[in-house]
Amino acid sequence: MNQGGAVRRWRRWHVWLALLVGVQAAIWTVSGLYMTAISIDTIHGDHLIRPDEPTSIRLDGLGTDVRALRSHYGAITGLRLGSVAGGSFLVVDHSRGQAVLDPTTGQELSWPDEADIRRIAASFYAGSHAIARAELLRDIPDEIRGRAAPIWRVEFDHWNRPTLYLSAATGELVTRRHELWRLFDFVWMLHIMDYEARENVNNTLLRVATLAALALSLAGAGLLILRLWRGRAQGDAA
Repeated sequence: MNQGGAVRRWRRWHVWLALLVGVQAAIWTVSGLYMTAISIDTIHGDHLIRPDEPTSIRLDGLGTDVRALRSHYGAITGLRLGSVAGGSFLVVDHSRGQAVLDPTTGQELSWPDEADIRRIAASFYAGSHAIARAELLRDIPDEIRGRAAPIWRVEFDHWNRPTLYLSAATGELVTRRHELWRLFDFVWMLHIMDYEARENVNNTLLRVATLAALALSLAGAGLLILRLWRGRAQGDAA
């Protein structure tokens, strides 16, 4: 067996595989470092929101019954009580959409306007920074993909761009975003190699890159074994 030729062939395979997966391997390392260095609670933006203060709602004060709702809205698909900034409401999901009612009188409530949203967002926000802008969105941005429009986006004046997304119907907090989260989302995309939805960890591209990285490791191990074997054979020949 020509050991020198075998070593050269293994070396060529190893070099080509390194060229194919080396950049992605570096991306995996750097992105993984970021995702482990920053606390997941920080990424989730837990520090941006004031702790919840329990709000009591007297059920015996409800002035609406389900039969009355059905007669007015038709089929009821969801019913829940909510509270925002000290105000209570009843959310009714029905066959034609959604209604927000006063839980005592049963009267339909108007949606919060921009002034209401700014006040509600300030009550949620744990910081002391001023609101930089508030905007009612009809199109859902990529950073909150999967949510329903319309939705309010309220951004605060801070280098980290803390952003609260509030329900247009009730003012409830839907989610929050900030620059560290946005960077996390970007490196997560690079890490799992899903450049569209950024959610699929079983995509074909990732599988191919993982198999190539495994082949690179095996080629390196094979090259090491051949070198050791060749060195031992030369030592025995001497």
